[in-house]
Amino acid sequence: MLYVICLLLLLLQCNILSARHSVPLHTHTGVICVMLEMHCNPFLSLPLSFCRRLQEQQYRTSSLPAIPNPFPELCSPAGSPTLCPGDALGNSVRLLPLQIVKVFSEDCIGKVVEIPAEMTARDLCQLLVYKSHCVDDNSWALVEHHPAMGLERCLEDHEVVVQVQASMTSESKFLFRKNYAKYEFFKNPLNFFPEQMVAWCQESNSTIPPSHLLQSFLNSSSCPEIQGHLYVKESSRKAWKKQHMFLRRSGLYVSTKGASKEPRHLQLLADLEDSNIFTVIAGRRILNAPTEYGFCIKPNRVRSEQKELRMLCAEDEQSRTCWMTAFRLFKYGILLYQNYKIPQQRKALLSHFSAPRSVSENSLVAMDFSGRIGRVIDNPVEAQSAALEEGHAWRKRSQRMHNLGSPSPLHPSSLSAVIHKTQLWFHGRITREESHRMIHQQGQVDGLFLLRDSQSNPKAFVLTLCHHQKIKHFQILPCEEDGQMFFSLDDGATKFTDLIQLVEFYQLNRGVLPCKLKHPCTIVAL
Repeated sequence: MLYVICLLLLLLQCNILSARHSVPLHTHTGVICVMLEMHCNPFLSLPLSFCRRLQEQQYRTSSLPAIPNPFPELCSPAGSPTLCPGDALGNSVRLLPLQIVKVFSEDCIGKVVEIPAEMTARDLCQLLVYKSHCVDDNSWALVEHHPAMGLERCLEDHEVVVQVQASMTSESKFLFRKNYAKYEFFKNPLNFFPEQMVAWCQESNSTIPPSHLLQSFLNSSSCPEIQGHLYVKESSRKAWKKQHMFLRRSGLYVSTKGASKEPRHLQLLADLEDSNIFTVIAGRRILNAPTEYGFCIKPNRVRSEQKELRMLCAEDEQSRTCWMTAFRLFKYGILLYQNYKIPQQRKALLSHFSAPRSVSENSLVAMDFSGRIGRVIDNPVEAQSAALEEGHAWRKRSQRMHNLGSPSPLHPSSLSAVIHKTQLWFHGRITREESHRMIHQQGQVDGLFLLRDSQSNPKAFVLTLCHHQKIKHFQILPCEEDGQMFFSLDDGATKFTDLIQLVEFYQLNRGVLPCKLKHPCTIVAL
């Protein structure tokens, strides 16, 4: 106990000395050790000369010459190639500067985010998905939108957002939306490249086998080309001229003599290396284009000069998609395939740690729970009769509950009329033209769909579905049976209590539709 008291009094004496002679407190640690070793009296004051020697020793340590850094390559260009004594490790770490980017959703609501200068479009999309609590299905895209010129394009996943923003005008902006067709050509290449439009650059005019179609585009040593007629807007004039075009790795060429491939008849119209391809919005109304399938090749150095833009127009949607997809493949090549494979590799890596339950139609089986234990119904006829019996029993049970009294606001019969409004695929009272625009913007792939209110029948709904790049509309009519309201797409042959059941059914069964419902057309507010 006496020993502890002596130590406390010794520390107090050291504090007094530090105040009198401006000696840092940490230098007295050695003083305490020296006094204990010499068995000095702690109540006596320390010699002033001893404290001065300790202080001078500290000054000499801080004035030592700088030590050469053995790893100068780890320093930043602006950093010092030497290590100074007293510099902490954290002082040499420099944070990357953050850039401000404003992203808009399709409801014109903007969100300001701070991102690193090297962040790619894929990383920014994942950040927005996380902040908006969306489902990350690798179909989100960042869109470069130029309202003054009527142009927009989806950024590639590897593009640096800050670099793209530097080439945009003050009126341009980024949009955050779905794009299911971004890598769809890797899954179904024959739907994107018609046989009559793809050929070799040589004079042999031989066609490319379907099995080697994508390999020929990704292989830089091969020489495929896209050929066909396009409408070209003449510079300084409003007229459009129909000409035969050839798209190759070296650029877009126009033939001055019919469909001739001879070099003396080919004129370079646009370069691919320093340009990007955009979709033209409302080109028929603004530019007086012959069709509504317009696209544009815009040099990167051009901001708002209309005369530098190469305005083109195809005859149908399939031709426009073929030209624009081939442009991306010629410009980026194998890099596009790597962007397509990255999400699949991440998904395969996560599958080793977790085994998610499959929700495909192949994993759904009919079960019988009437006995003591459940059993799988293998006979298809028995499974169908069991499903019909269960459906009739459920309807009778629901009708009996309905006859007991007036339904409350939380009763199933009341919820069935409004429950669909909570779903992302339902868009309320939008027009037919607006539904077309949304389907166009989100990719026009098979199975892309949305539901909306009918404009002609206030009690009905409309299913808008895309199939083979064509948009079709199917009316959903209400029908009444045994005093209960149902919804049907096939004149009452298949009935559903609400629209959610209807959508879930046609996601697993094609029925009267040309294809199954696969991709919901959604709009998420940031």
